[in-house]
Parts: sequence; C-alpha cells; structure tokens
Amino acid sequence: MTNDITNETADTLRTEELLINMGPQHPSTHGVLRLIVQTDGEMVRRTWPQIGFLHRCFEKIAETIDYAKVVPYIDRMDYLASMNSALPFCLAVEKLGGFEVPDRASYLRVIMAELNRIASHLMAFGCYALDLGAFTPFLYGFRERESILSIFEKISGGRLLYHYPRVGGVARDMTPEIANDIRAFLTQMRQVWPEYNTLLSKNQIFVKRTANVGVISREQAIAWGLTGPCLRASGVAFDLRKAHPYCLYEKFAFDVPVGEGTMGTVGDCWDRYWVRMVEMLESCKIVEQALDGLPEGSFFEKVGRSFDVPEGEAYIPCENPRGELGFYIVSDGASKAFRVKARAPSFCNLSITDALCRDVLLADVVAIIGSIDIVLGEVDR
Repeated sequence: MTNDITNETADTLRTEELLINMGPQHPSTHGVLRLIVQTDGEMVRRTWPQIGFLHRCFEKIAETIDYAKVVPYIDRMDYLASMNSALPFCLAVEKLGGFEVPDRASYLRVIMAELNRIASHLMAFGCYALDLGAFTPFLYGFRERESILSIFEKISGGRLLYHYPRVGGVARDMTPEIANDIRAFLTQMRQVWPEYNTLLSKNQIFVKRTANVGVISREQAIAWGLTGPCLRASGVAFDLRKAHPYCLYEKFAFDVPVGEGTMGTVGDCWDRYWVRMVEMLESCKIVEQALDGLPEGSFFEKVGRSFDVPEGEAYIPCENPRGELGFYIVSDGASKAFRVKARAPSFCNLSITDALCRDVLLADVVAIIGSIDIVLGEVDR
C-alpha cells in the first residue's frame, strides 16, 4: 500500500465554498452586525454585511418631537462620541432659526468634542488590539478614557450619554476645577502616549496582522464615500474642521495626519490605526488652545424649551471621530422638523467591506472590520 495520491485521484478532489455567519453577536463585529462570509477553506471570497438588528427609527422620531428634545436621541447614535454627535444637529437648527451662539459656548463645544474624540480613539485602540489577540492595550486605553469620563461626569452628570451640547450653546459652564482636571489629563495623555506605541504600534505580530492588509487606495476611498480616519489613512488630507470650519475651529492650529505607508502600503489597516493615534495628540493641542483662549461671557443663548423655526432647509456636517456626521433638516415653520436625515459615517464606511474582504484570509476580515471602527448605533439609526 502507498499513501501517495495518484494523479487520477487528485484530479477528482475539489473544495466547496461554505457560507458562514459572523455575528450578529460576535465580539469582532463591534456590535450587532451580521456578516455572511463565503469561504473557500481559510480564504474569504465574498462578504455581505447585514444591518438592521439595532434599528432605532431615529429619523422618524426626530420628526415627531420638538427640536430641543431630539438631542438625547442623537447621543444614543454614536454612543462612544456623544459630544461630537449632537453638534451638527444643533448647528443645523441654529442656522435655520438664526440663533447666535456665544463664543464661549463654541469654545466649550470644541473642548468637549476633542476630549470625546480622544476617548473614542482610545476605545478604538483598545478594542482593535483585543480583536487581534492583545489584551493589555485594552486595559491601558480604558485607563486614560476613565479620566475623560470623570471630566464629562462633572460637567454633564453622565459618563456615556451627556446631552451637553444644546440648541443655543451648552448645558453647563466650565469651572476652575474642571479646567484643572482637563489640564492634568492633557499632561497625563502626552506622557503615556509613547507607552501605547511600545505596546502595540511597532509590535511585530500586530504589524504582520495589519500592514499591507485591507488596502484602500485614494481613488477607492473617494469613490466609496469614506470619510474621517478611513479617508485620511488613504492619503487624502480632508478634515471638515479645516475644510469647512465650524464652532470657531479656524482659530485653532493643528495638523491633519494622513497615511504614509510607514509599515506597509498607504491606506492599509495599520495606517488607519496610526491616523487615530496621531489624532489624539492633535486633539490635545486643540483642547489646550481652547482652554488658554476661553473667552468670557455667556455659555448659552436662551431659545426656550419649544420654539418655531422659519421655513427652510439646512445641511451641516461635522468631523465625528469616525468621519463626516451631518444632519439635513427641512423646516415647515413649526416647532418640530418636517424632515430629518442623518448622514452617518459608520454606515458609509461600512459599505466598502465586501470590496476589501475578497480573497483574504478569514483572520484578515477581523483586522479589516476593526480598522474601520464602526458603531452600530450609528449604522442602524
């Protein structure tokens, strides 16, 4: 007898493609996302993202309640960046209503939005490491994030959902105690940021799992409508805070980091990770400048709990940690919107999943999904 397979037998062997479900309850999908994956052994041929498991009906709810009451619902869309998410809606209503927001309120919005950007990126850092098998960075990321949440708790009363930006300004003013806490956090963040790089950025296993994996070219990123770190990692230096400034962002000096292919190819998973890492330092710069230049005056223009907005329409986008979050509002002159439409970055960024996950290893799908950094509350809005 022999163990050799004859040529005749080898010719008859074939593989069968298999459809498997990844999720909707899977830690690496970062929420209730179902991926139907077509595999040929360990190779993935196609993927179909299936959404809708967390549908909130946000847009229709926003059309049935007064403008001021919509903000708490927005907090629950991207629940990792509530401070950022409420801004474009408030700005759109203020534009339609002709409300003048005090400069102090704009500065406070910027401070909280940038702190929330850091907190969101820290979560992305920790969860991405966890996706790829590294547990320690997850704990480090939560350590600094807790400091930010403690600041948010003092100024808003909440640790996850804040209802802090309001139509007309913000809910509460800055106190000397909170300002000192923020400065202490900035010092802490700059001291520990190199630790993150030591733990993960140059780790050989992490680099092998992310460099040259899930490459998105400049042309692809633009064609698929990607925004935020997913777009900038492909070499496109587009940031709404620079391109279309809001909340007085034009007064702050900061850089827009882009992917450079440092560990592999421009636009790979590592570049998307690295852009978020550098953005945390840039956010520290903005917060420090805002604290130093915080103007005196009111932090809120009284607009009333219920108010009518003149007929018209407005679309205001802002730079959410995951990309362009915008709200299109149509007013018919009443105290509630006639039509509300949200442009959610996670929803748009997720659209490229199938194009990225063709002819890759099954393990690479986890790395690719994690590098996009989605929040399903925003996808299923």
